Amino acid sequence: MKGIEPILENNRKWVEGKRAQDPDFFNRLANGQQPKYLFIGCSDSRVPASAITGTGPGEMFVHRNIANLVIHTDYNLLSVLQYAVEVLGVEDIMVVGHYGCGGVAAAASNKQYGLIDGWLTNIRDVIRVHETEFLRIADEEARLRRLVELNVIEQVRNLAKTNIIQNARKGPKPPRLHGLVYDIKEGLLKDLKVEEDLIVELEHIYGREAINHAAEVLEKETGQPTLTDDKPTLTDGPTPNGKGSKKEGQELQNQPS
Repeated sequence: MKGIEPILENNRKWVEGKRAQDPDFFNRLANGQQPKYLFIGCSDSRVPASAITGTGPGEMFVHRNIANLVIHTDYNLLSVLQYAVEVLGVEDIMVVGHYGCGGVAAAASNKQYGLIDGWLTNIRDVIRVHETEFLRIADEEARLRRLVELNVIEQVRNLAKTNIIQNARKGPKPPRLHGLVYDIKEGLLKDLKVEEDLIVELEHIYGREAINHAAEVLEKETGQPTLTDDKPTLTDGPTPNGKGSKKEGQELQNQPS
């Protein structure tokens, strides 16, 4: 068999096996999904999300990219995150890296790879933040293994910074965030124990508290009310230079001439 024929054959065998075990399996699956987990992992073919977590169809929502990055301008990831949190109501979100990650190794090198270099800059930022610890590790393999872990930790931090997670944390059941590393040689997942404090410590900068504080400072400087939550947002009121807001400008543009 050539091309995708093995894939199609495997699929047929899988369907036959599932129906033999449970004749109603696919009918139930077609009625909708209620996954408990969101898996944000690397695209590496050696890290199959469902296989290493022992989850089946309908149990885990999945997003994968090179080196399991959480980037705030990545609308693909943000769309997945918002849908998983606000629509599916996932209970746990896992950022899953793996030792031997080619993306991490490429970012740590001094070589250029073309288009992917822009993406790898986000891992180089992790090196910059943890440069002292990173450079103190003499052994190259150990250094790269630690960079894999640091990258996962920083991506969990990036998750916590999103307004999606910040808003969810104000609700009764916010999703729990986890940082895991998969050891391909052992087949085991390692929990990095990304503590709750790691996430809470960011709220005064990225959360609602920071927005309220900014509003208070702006109000003192301008003498104009810049209210939040139950009042107009910063973008709805006058700006520090006295000009109207973006919203007001749009309304003026919509007026007939």
